[in-house]
Amino acid sequence: MNVKTTTAAAPAGRSAATQEAFRPNAELLQALDTSLKGLGEEDIAERLDRDGANRVSHEKPPHWALQLLRAFNNPFIIVLLVLAFVQLFTEDDLTGPIIIGVMVSISVLLSFTQEFRSSQASEKLKAMVRNTATATRRAEDGHSERIEVPVEELVAGDIVHLGAGDMVPADLRLLTAKDLFISQAILTGESLPVEKIAAAGEGDTGNPLDLPTVCFMGTNVVSGTATAVVVATGERTYLGSLARSLSGQRVQTSFDRGVKSVSWLLLRFMAVMVPVVFVINGLDKHDWLNAAMFALSVAVGLTPEMLPLIVTANLGKGALAMSRRKVVVKRLNAIQNFGAMDVLCTDKTGTLTLDKIVLERHLDLDGEESDEALEFGYLNSRFQTGLKNLMDKAVLSHRDLEPIAERYHIVDEIPFDFQRRRMSVVVSGNDGQHLLVCKGAVEEMLSICSHASIGGEVTELTDERRREIRAMTRELNEDGLRVLVVAVAHHTAHNRPYSVADETGLTAVGCLAFLDPPKDSAATAIKALNHHGVAVKVITGDNEAVTRKICAEVGLDVEHSALGRDIEALDDAALDAMVARTTVFAKMSPLQKARVVKSLQRQGHTVGFLGDGINDAPALREADVGISVDTATDIAKESADIILLEKNLMVLEEGVIEGRITFGNIMKYIKMTASSNFGNVFSVLVASAFLPFLPMLPLQILVQNLLYDLSQLAIPFDRMDEEYLRKPRKWDAGDIGRFMVWIGPVSSIFDITTFWLMWHVFGANGPEHQSLFQSGWFIEGLLSQTLVVHMIRTRRIPFVQSIAAAPVLALTAAIMVVGMYLPFSLLGAKIGLVPLPGVYFGYLAVTLLCYCVLTQLMKVLYIRRFGRWL
Repeated sequence: MNVKTTTAAAPAGRSAATQEAFRPNAELLQALDTSLKGLGEEDIAERLDRDGANRVSHEKPPHWALQLLRAFNNPFIIVLLVLAFVQLFTEDDLTGPIIIGVMVSISVLLSFTQEFRSSQASEKLKAMVRNTATATRRAEDGHSERIEVPVEELVAGDIVHLGAGDMVPADLRLLTAKDLFISQAILTGESLPVEKIAAAGEGDTGNPLDLPTVCFMGTNVVSGTATAVVVATGERTYLGSLARSLSGQRVQTSFDRGVKSVSWLLLRFMAVMVPVVFVINGLDKHDWLNAAMFALSVAVGLTPEMLPLIVTANLGKGALAMSRRKVVVKRLNAIQNFGAMDVLCTDKTGTLTLDKIVLERHLDLDGEESDEALEFGYLNSRFQTGLKNLMDKAVLSHRDLEPIAERYHIVDEIPFDFQRRRMSVVVSGNDGQHLLVCKGAVEEMLSICSHASIGGEVTELTDERRREIRAMTRELNEDGLRVLVVAVAHHTAHNRPYSVADETGLTAVGCLAFLDPPKDSAATAIKALNHHGVAVKVITGDNEAVTRKICAEVGLDVEHSALGRDIEALDDAALDAMVARTTVFAKMSPLQKARVVKSLQRQGHTVGFLGDGINDAPALREADVGISVDTATDIAKESADIILLEKNLMVLEEGVIEGRITFGNIMKYIKMTASSNFGNVFSVLVASAFLPFLPMLPLQILVQNLLYDLSQLAIPFDRMDEEYLRKPRKWDAGDIGRFMVWIGPVSSIFDITTFWLMWHVFGANGPEHQSLFQSGWFIEGLLSQTLVVHMIRTRRIPFVQSIAAAPVLALTAAIMVVGMYLPFSLLGAKIGLVPLPGVYFGYLAVTLLCYCVLTQLMKVLYIRRFGRWL
């Protein structure tokens, strides 16, 4: 078999790794034309050229041409095109189709431009967060070295090395493995990790995911270490074969459901009102074709055709604003979820506390300073080959004990995992004997120790002695110190591999106490989040006493706390009651963290989760918005929606505010459009019932609607009132419907007074004077709709207590000027408008002033009745 055969595209749900599951290592390496020394630069370049980069097809932005076509996939655009098509074949004048074409072009081009720019910006931001893998590569001089390689640059035949916290970067066949457990939840949904081994031989290949010798791309290492060879990359992987059919599909977020519910509300309203307008005009005017055209125009006026553009523009602007604060937004919709968040769950280590942990004390079992504990702890941290955590780095940097380490060489190791909460190395010294050095959490270590060493004397570890050690470590915990116990065991040299079974009958020699102080910004950030209606809960796998100490220092209420074992036996109802009153959760497993997040969601909360470890990945996936940091493990970054490139917790508050500004500006547009459209349709119904002519021609409605929509394009750049930003906000289609019914008819009152004015004062009371009537209502309707932008954008008094941003002021003023000029222009004549007498504008000013006053009064009543505005 040659390399091309091995890496050939796999059928859906399978990969080349399946075919190589049980091939002997030597034969496999030969088939892949590689060796344990790794590949050279020429081999890598050739295989990248042949197979392509190691990436799957998900979340790839579509080609610009496809994005342009998608911009037409809008019910409002379709209505416009239907109207243009009908006019093209029923009227000799091309003015109507041309104007509609301009409207469609503007809407489509604006939507396309914004989506294209947003997707490009999003891709650039995501490119800032790069996942890497450890691979053995062959240098030009023939020597091999382990280097960090971007995951996308891996090729078939690469030799990669895995440790706890790593994400599997491609489909791999294991060559060696040590206590390797892989979480395949991304592929199977099973929460428990599965063990993988490197033994070759015969086996059942019925279900590829059950293969013990294969690790699949996208899964992650829970514990253990391994060396493996890449047998499939990119589209040829198991994940790649699935991604081709799943590409682009996402579970709907609360944001998606909110937009959809509002869209359907407006479409249902249109479906009811448009037939009513059609029937009334048809029966009254006996011109069913004109009635149909007018009804279609009303349908266009009813639909918020700029909604996709406004939503995308707001989200894109929010993402770019956050990028300037070194925040990568992987999913645009997460910005709104950020703003809606009312509970933030966070891990402690590395998020509330500093990244740099220092070894504060090294003690014997009596609490006295002990170099012996430090030396054994140094050997454990120095010789382990897995993922070195911050405490290992603190031990190695505390004091240079390399001369002592040089007396030993590594024999074996038993890697760390989250169930045992300890790790061991086995070293051999000059005497040829094996020394097992184990370091881990207090309770887990005491459970495997049978003796204690104090002052060189080894005694039995009694229950009373265990209680004394627990009391000593608890005092250290209460001072904010994290404590690990160090223990040893001597073994006669042998060739068999060591395993967890050898971690028994150990002799405890002392403790290592670490200080992980809280960040300076933590207390300020938590206070700021509380001020904006976001409660903070800490969910950590760490010690309860240490966690409570840190939480108290950053200003959290630590009166109620719970341990992982406390919630394990609780049903959902009991858990919900506990979670509601508890702030601190300690000694939590990854699945328990995720369960707390789901409990909060069941209680109606929008939950954010901040974490950076592999044990945070399940909770990050479950949360409404998952937040991680650039220095997090690969799987944590992949699970997150938002990534902080700097661990500055104040960015969280800024993100919440940005999310609420984004949501508030979207709601402005929806409520402005919904209420104005409802008022216009109500006015159309009144006018159609009594006038012998159409109150406004279809083209005039289209142009008015276009100008009104243009006046709202600056809304994404508007500011929000301070009181709006203090509380989380969620979608509520019912509130939008209620708002529409309350505020919409206000404009109808002044539309009707304008009808009376044009009919009685200006004599536009017959079909021969319909153009004058239509011109008067065109201007009044447009200016009142444009003013409503300022009336609705704030719960305060507009222009007095709250002034819109400069772009909003400039654009609305420009549209009002254009609207008043249009009846005097050639374009206005083309669409049936005529110049109005100067005295009309005096009446217009009074009408608009009264409209603003009445709208403000209705606003006050609405807020008093329902307690909210936007």
